[in-house]
Amino acid sequence: MSGASLVWFRQDLRLQDNPALEASVLRGAPVIPIYLWAPEEEGRWPLGAASRWWLRLSLEKLDRSLRRIGSRLIVRRGASLASLLQLRAETGAEAIFWNRRYEPMAVQRDQDIERSLRQEGVTIGSHNAALLFEPFEISKRDGTPFKVFTPFWRNCLARRPPAPPSPGPAKLPQPGRWPPSDRLEELRLPPAVNWARDSQSTWRPGEAGARAALEKFLQGALLDYPTSRDHPDFIGTSRLSPHLHFGELSPRQVWHAVGGRLGRPAGAGEAIAEEAFLREIGWREFAHHILFHFPNTPEKPLRVKFASFPWMRRPTDLKAWQCGRTGYPMVDAGMRELLATGWMHNRVRMVVASFLVKDLRIHWWEGARWFWDTLVDADLANNTLGWQWSAGCGADAAPYFRIFNPVTQGERFDPQGAYVRRWVPELARLPDKWIHRPFEAPASVLTAAGVRMGKDYPSPLVDHSRARILALSALSEISG
Repeated sequence: MSGASLVWFRQDLRLQDNPALEASVLRGAPVIPIYLWAPEEEGRWPLGAASRWWLRLSLEKLDRSLRRIGSRLIVRRGASLASLLQLRAETGAEAIFWNRRYEPMAVQRDQDIERSLRQEGVTIGSHNAALLFEPFEISKRDGTPFKVFTPFWRNCLARRPPAPPSPGPAKLPQPGRWPPSDRLEELRLPPAVNWARDSQSTWRPGEAGARAALEKFLQGALLDYPTSRDHPDFIGTSRLSPHLHFGELSPRQVWHAVGGRLGRPAGAGEAIAEEAFLREIGWREFAHHILFHFPNTPEKPLRVKFASFPWMRRPTDLKAWQCGRTGYPMVDAGMRELLATGWMHNRVRMVVASFLVKDLRIHWWEGARWFWDTLVDADLANNTLGWQWSAGCGADAAPYFRIFNPVTQGERFDPQGAYVRRWVPELARLPDKWIHRPFEAPASVLTAAGVRMGKDYPSPLVDHSRARILALSALSEISG
């Protein structure tokens, strides 16, 4: 097994367009794919329940894919450096390849590991497999990082387009003897709560599922994306976020599948749709740019003055928000969808986040932590950017005083109430006029629909108009 290469899979659970895997194959020596389970190295952000459920299935699919090309996935528990050194000793590996991560804990951990391995004489190769553009390559003219999306994305688009994605290997050279592997069951990855039953009918983790989801989007929702993406009452978005987070699909694959067709004939509507969707991929890039350059943002506001914002401690209201019992149907539908499927429509994410941090004035940390545990696409960069944007304390958060009205948002983006009726079935018989404001419906309408406010469905936790005034007042105190 002399001269073998270890390929350390992390958030790149695919064979196609995988630079670390390609680099290992080019050496012409045996290739040993490995996955290391060390949640304690993730600091305050170890994988949440929903992510653990997804990871377990994705690792199973990756192992099957590897076996189809004559290989297999070796799994180990324990500290990453110790595991790598042990595997090197067992296999005689002379090189270790991995694809870069950009979370602050991972960056520091990888630097320490690389330093130690080089001292041991190991050849190291790290690559970019998760982003279109490296965070450290994008900067303003003065060399400082961007804090506003539009100029950031303009800078990215002015650069050389991402290279085309590469195909996966047809065969991997095997070692003479495989090292032992821990069983996936020993990692205890599935969540303790069996919410995943609904998720199994919603999602298809793994590289094949990711490619199928991309193709479905290209053939369906993409053309109407600019107008349909804000409507949660039907599938108008790609739902690629968990596949991108776990690296079952690369952003280069998405770029070239959606917008890499530039130069071929396209109608104006199609071109607009492609640009609109790729802009969302740009927001993902921006989130990682911010996290890389401002590594404290998962814990501290980017806009320093928000550190003094008068957040309120309201544990009962927080629990009601988490369970989808706020009395505002659009908010409750989103929170229940999250609990049932591990996902929530992006427009609704903004509505529920605004309600937590502006109407209830509960700290954005609480929302970020809840999303982290319940979202299958929980990503530290995106989660942090989204919650700080909602709170008004992060990048590109102007106007910071933006407050979503949960009633009018529902009426605008779920006009017939289909989304609410699905996830808040106790309100299903209400007429469209009252579906987003049952607390204002006449008693006769409620009776006809079988709704008893305060019993079948909760009364609102707060009056939005009053809460908005209080939030603006609190925000004005720190804006001076």
